[in-house]
Amino acid sequence: MRSKILTFMVSFLLWMLLSFSPDWQHIVIGILVSFLVALSMGDMFTNEAHKWLNPRRYIWFLYCLVVFIWECLKSNIDVALRVLNPRLPINPGIVKVRTILKTETALTFLANFITLTPGTLSVDVDKENSCLYIHWIDVKSQDVEEASKIIVSNFERILKEVFK
Repeated sequence: MRSKILTFMVSFLLWMLLSFSPDWQHIVIGILVSFLVALSMGDMFTNEAHKWLNPRRYIWFLYCLVVFIWECLKSNIDVALRVLNPRLPINPGIVKVRTILKTETALTFLANFITLTPGTLSVDVDKENSCLYIHWIDVKSQDVEEASKIIVSNFERILKEVFK
């Protein structure tokens, strides 16, 4: 809980510094945005503070963005080809995938990367069992390990470096 409060305070302070306006509207919106940030990123300060100052994490995150853009490009082409050519298979379904990520922030990033990649959509996150349920436009395998390898392995190994 202390980490969420600290995240809220840092977010609100940053909001006020960037908005340059003490109007009540800016303050109310800042409180709401900071609250949402604290809910979604509240475990950011649970690790030792020096870990968040490590530039290696940010280099891994930049690499993760490059991988995301590449995967997004490939998926966009795949979905576009399926739309333009009705003979290409569409085998939609929901698959269960396992992940080695444990923190809420890392799981949130993984689920968002999957959702933002065309052809996949994160439906549910089961934090207790470290798995996600993904709607997939063309299910290639119902096997949990195989689906995990295809869908999450690229992002998972990088996010592990970012959030360790």
